[in-house]
Amino acid sequence: MGNQTEVTEFLLLGLSNDPQMQSFLFLVFLVVYLITLLANMMIMLVIMADHHLHTPMYFFLSHLSFVDICYSSAIVPKMLVHFLSEHKTISVNSCIAQMFFFFLLAATEICILSAMAYDRYAAICDPLRYMDTMSSGICVQLVSGAWATSFLHALLNTVFTFKLHFCGPNQISHFSCELPPLLQLSCTETLTNQVVLLTSAVILGSSTFLLTLISYIHIICTILRIRSAEGRHKAFSTCSSHLIVVGLLYLTAFFQYTKPSSVSSVVLDKMFSIQYSILTPMLNPIIYSLKNKEVKIAVGKMLQKFKFLN
Repeated sequence: MGNQTEVTEFLLLGLSNDPQMQSFLFLVFLVVYLITLLANMMIMLVIMADHHLHTPMYFFLSHLSFVDICYSSAIVPKMLVHFLSEHKTISVNSCIAQMFFFFLLAATEICILSAMAYDRYAAICDPLRYMDTMSSGICVQLVSGAWATSFLHALLNTVFTFKLHFCGPNQISHFSCELPPLLQLSCTETLTNQVVLLTSAVILGSSTFLLTLISYIHIICTILRIRSAEGRHKAFSTCSSHLIVVGLLYLTAFFQYTKPSSVSSVVLDKMFSIQYSILTPMLNPIIYSLKNKEVKIAVGKMLQKFKFLN
């Protein structure tokens, strides 16, 4: 290593080398990013403006929308810049910083999703004690715990990344800085990083996934006891949408971060990463909020107010 040059920046190869395809992808992901920003900002504004939505469920939804805005903004803007630039480079420190925020926001996302699943369990399966179970203090503690746990998860993986040395190839076959591709470029031993990554991902991922899964199992069992066929259909429609989004998020992220390094497909890795880091923040406000009758009514009231003011 003494005679090798220390790498100071990485080259992100992105999704395509074709200039025409890059222009097309720029437009596609720009639209996705704008939808993500506008939809999540609208949800936050509506929840703040309408006092009828000042309930635990919408408290979690507003925090989820904030996380989705930050989550998408940690990845997409740099990706859009690279679509239009010839030099698709990122410094090592900037790359590690992006990785830190990715870990922080992705982990906060799954923690809040599990808290939302527990909230729905408490509301549907034990409605008489719901206000005591999901008091304002407990809601704040759940969100604070989500951020604290996620910060620890991100910090742990980032600290060990600073111990790596990069002195060989600097090309990353990806559109963002994630830890698995970085480990492949390291000139030093990465066993510690792999153990820390796998352990933290399994502990955090499996605990939040089990909480979400158990909550929805209880919810579905309760729904099956509903006598009204229309009521069952409506409840199942909502639950199935939630489960599809959560399931895709967990499956793609788990595969990406727990698979052996020998099992690698560049195309599949990029597709999975697009799903959990770009599409999920866009789908969340649509699935969790815009399909909700109360949110639709609140949005309509807000639009009427703006129309009246104009």
